[in-house]
Amino acid sequence: MKKIVSAILLLAAFTSSTFVFAQAEDKSKRPSPPAVVKTSNNGLDITIDYSQPAVKGRTIGTDIAPYGEVWRTGANEATTFTVNKDVKIEGKDLKAGTYALFTIPGKDKWTLIFNKQAKQWGAFKYDEKQDALRVDVTPKKAPAFTERMAFASNPGQVSLMWGDTEVDFSVK
Repeated sequence: MKKIVSAILLLAAFTSSTFVFAQAEDKSKRPSPPAVVKTSNNGLDITIDYSQPAVKGRTIGTDIAPYGEVWRTGANEATTFTVNKDVKIEGKDLKAGTYALFTIPGKDKWTLIFNKQAKQWGAFKYDEKQDALRVDVTPKKAPAFTERMAFASNPGQVSLMWGDTEVDFSVK
């Protein structure tokens, strides 16, 4: 009986320590490290929490972030886009809150998708019925090559830069 109890306690201790170790993962050591962009202007706070995939000699639109397909707009967990008050994205209403930011990349058009299910891994469980907003924007050639995907936020505008592509959208 003591051996059975000891075995159960040992198994429980092993399982607990494995769980704690998994929870303590250092995300900065991932191949696509995490990044956060925060801006505040006139009472509007914008936070974009994402992971930064690298181009690594691949072609955007074919090898990575395929044109015409829903993409998580980053790596690892879905990118989240948070606003503390109601805003207009490209002139369309978006309520205050946290959203998963997906995109459908294209050569001449990118569709930005703000999805109500913010806590997701990638786009594997993406559900179009949960979209709060979709807007189309026109990509442009970036002024400089950006190896690791990055966001920048300035009053009234958010920019995604990756490779030789820049995707801007208004947030007001």
